[in-house]
Amino acid sequence: MEIQACINGSRLRDAHPRLPRSAAELGWDARDCAAAGATSVHVHPREPRRESMGASAVARAVNAIRDAAPGLPVGVTTGAWLVENPRDRVRLIESWDVLPDFASVNWHEEGAADVSAALLDRGIGLEVGLWTLSAARTWVSSEIESECLRVLVELPSRATVALADEILDIVGDEYPLLVHGEEESCWPALQYALAHGHGIRIGLEDTLELPDGSPAPDNPGLIRAALALR
Repeated sequence: MEIQACINGSRLRDAHPRLPRSAAELGWDARDCAAAGATSVHVHPREPRRESMGASAVARAVNAIRDAAPGLPVGVTTGAWLVENPRDRVRLIESWDVLPDFASVNWHEEGAADVSAALLDRGIGLEVGLWTLSAARTWVSSEIESECLRVLVELPSRATVALADEILDIVGDEYPLLVHGEEESCWPALQYALAHGHGIRIGLEDTLELPDGSPAPDNPGLIRAALALR
């Protein structure tokens, strides 16, 4: 079963005392998450003060994780909030000289098909993020739907697991599935995923709390709490 650690996201440093930010911190945290049971890691590379898809930021993050946790698959974000123009996102992907193992593309975002094609052209695994029913319908009718590494079913913070059922009714079970939520929907989404045999994603990007509502100690602690739900 896939257990992906999402260790930083867009959160600011003061969101949690154990939130990794620098490339070195990402590497150390990924190593500890792998020891706790994570099978892959998803990160948001950063320049000193902001998230970035730039070649140097991606290279620093990916190299640091591979140095600290050899063999752990590393994925990065391509979120449209980083670079609004999809053509610019494509050009950044084409500039990468250190390639992650996979990258996530939110299929509801403008230019998702072009960004996905750019990743596939570079030999980077495509992780398709589906947040809405319309995105799921668009994805299954796309020309590259058969080329994805996995489908990431994402529940917004106030969504219920009924949305996951509806998305999966559209997508089917042809692809490896990974289900996760954020904030209020995080733990219900993981319980749903585990009950249905799907992969899961967990980390400080998605929640700062344990299932009982107490503060999460760190990313490895969240991994262990998720595994305890099985």
